[in-house]
Amino acid sequence: MEIDKAGDKWQENGLVFCTGKGTLINPTNLRKRSFAPLLQRAGLPTITFHQLRHTAATILLLNNVNPKVVSELLGHATIAITLDTYSHVLPNMQHSVVAAMEETFS
Repeated sequence: MEIDKAGDKWQENGLVFCTGKGTLINPTNLRKRSFAPLLQRAGLPTITFHQLRHTAATILLLNNVNPKVVSELLGHATIAITLDTYSHVLPNMQHSVVAAMEETFS
């Protein structure tokens, strides 16, 4: 549909997220014109995409998603990077491990 609207101005670059002409989105424009107003309309504080990524990873780990899966999702070279970065979340997960062990062996 976007391609049809752009007509002869469309530039195929194989991008999933692009401008209305098929070109690369300017990161500053994305942050200032799209992302910041979206956060404001939702009543959320101003955050960066990196903070959003960190929040998503933290939520996944708190919901007992396997750290290896989170590591792969984030594109980390090793699971050690993920575990080092998000180690503050992991101690909270120990309670669920104890509960699972108690349930299994009782």
